[in-house]
Amino acid sequence: MSDNIEYTTTGKPHPFHLVQPSIWPITGAFAAGLLAIGAILFMHPTKIGNVSVGGLYGVFLGLIAVASVMFVWWKDIIKEAVIEKAHSPVTKVGLRYGMALFIASEVMFFVAFFWAFFSSALFPAEAIGFTWPPQGLHVVDPFDLPLLMTLILLLSGCTVTWAHHAILHNHNFDVIKGLGVSVMLGMSFLVFQIYEYGHTHFAFKDTVYAGAFFMATGFHGFHVFVGTVFLAVCYFRAQKGHFKPNDHFGFEAAAWYWHFVDVVWLFLFLAVYFWGNVIGVDHTALHPAAAAAVAP
Repeated sequence: MSDNIEYTTTGKPHPFHLVQPSIWPITGAFAAGLLAIGAILFMHPTKIGNVSVGGLYGVFLGLIAVASVMFVWWKDIIKEAVIEKAHSPVTKVGLRYGMALFIASEVMFFVAFFWAFFSSALFPAEAIGFTWPPQGLHVVDPFDLPLLMTLILLLSGCTVTWAHHAILHNHNFDVIKGLGVSVMLGMSFLVFQIYEYGHTHFAFKDTVYAGAFFMATGFHGFHVFVGTVFLAVCYFRAQKGHFKPNDHFGFEAAAWYWHFVDVVWLFLFLAVYFWGNVIGVDHTALHPAAAAAVAP
């Protein structure tokens, strides 16, 4: 009711936040384009005249450009929220809907990978011997490093919840500690995943199993990286005292995203690592020729 009085008696036309003109959207588009071109030239090296064009230089340049735009753009948004107080209650509702829809789109992104995985796993083709995982493939033991990585992510979800609880009770020192531990756990997960990739006994192009494995777990690892950056930004904001018990959507958005990452990993662990590696599917009995070929 008070908001209605404000917008009918003060001359303000509406409760919404109209963003000031900014160069960051178009700059971000150019940075993303630079990254995409760099990635394409890395995957498909070419020549312009006698000069070879490719390598990781374009990728690194694109990443630096994207990270730079992200930094200055986020800085402006934090200024709008903390210093200018431009985000009205109605604006915050819109931000919540936007983040919820973004996470929903991410859910469908991973649904596509799970669909591809189960399509190949439940109906293994002749090229891989009608079995899943393919015959002769040395798969990753789910109760080795993947179990440790699962425990790390579950613990990080607990520390993020701890930080949220501390915000609600205005214990900023505990907020900083909880976020700091969460960032360290996220970085630890990434280190272990890189180590796992370096010690797998199959490459990306080795059967459809390898492609599905690396695409699903690799994109999840990228999301862990994004979430870790998200939490790191919140960590530095907490040190500046930006989060209040009744005003901390920036942290809530990071927490929603991190819990989404946690849940996706649980499905990956159960489906890809456990079911896909330990239980699997054997259709050789349905194909006499295949059964005869693998018989001792």
